[in-house]
Amino acid sequence: MAVERIHLLKVPLDIVHEEDMEEMVLALLSRDGPQHIIMLSLWDFMRARHRGEFQSLVSKAALVIPTSRALVRGARFLKKTAPVRYQSFSFIINVLGILERYYKTLYLLGGNNRSLMQAEKNVRSTFPHLGIVGRFAGHYHRSMERKIQTAIVKAHPSLVIMGNGIPGGQRWIYRNKSKLHSGIFFWDADVIDIFSERKRRVSDKTFERGHEYLGQIVKNPFRILRFFQYLWYNLVLLYYRLFRVYS
Repeated sequence: MAVERIHLLKVPLDIVHEEDMEEMVLALLSRDGPQHIIMLSLWDFMRARHRGEFQSLVSKAALVIPTSRALVRGARFLKKTAPVRYQSFSFIINVLGILERYYKTLYLLGGNNRSLMQAEKNVRSTFPHLGIVGRFAGHYHRSMERKIQTAIVKAHPSLVIMGNGIPGGQRWIYRNKSKLHSGIFFWDADVIDIFSERKRRVSDKTFERGHEYLGQIVKNPFRILRFFQYLWYNLVLLYYRLFRVYS
């Protein structure tokens, strides 16, 4: 697989060039066990530096793709190979396009019923040769958990896309790996709502400029406090650079 893995401040990041995505997707599908793709923001990156479940799920993921411009800059600052940064929704669109060319299958999990049905309709119209083999809304009762896992395993989709309403978010994938089939698993809180057009995705222009966080601050002004986390990230980078700490 044409993927290079680096470690930035001891957190893994994978380098996947757009021209290598098809080879990457097919390689993941050939592996045994669930293949978890994580889209890693700066804030999740900082969480992954500390011991615990989140650190474990990141270190054991099949792919860790950076979404933050700061992570690319940090890799360059420490004189590492710079990873390719992707917007989460654009990345999954590329994956779906590849899967459609090979007549693969998809399972949708999460969101409310209305969003999920519209998302399925829109995915079918955009990717007509991609088989949708099942769907289930999020915010389900705890008693349904095992039935959902069984339904996914029986459908054996090439890709499971998970949105909001899933207990634990992408931790759900990590916690249930032993109960799931081989295939690609992808979680993003907004993905079902974006597919259903209930939410707008960040524009390519905004993403390229690294300003995607501005919309998040507008929705939740308390997120401006993450500036201190950003400052700490830069101080840690400087420490690693000055003292040549293994990273």
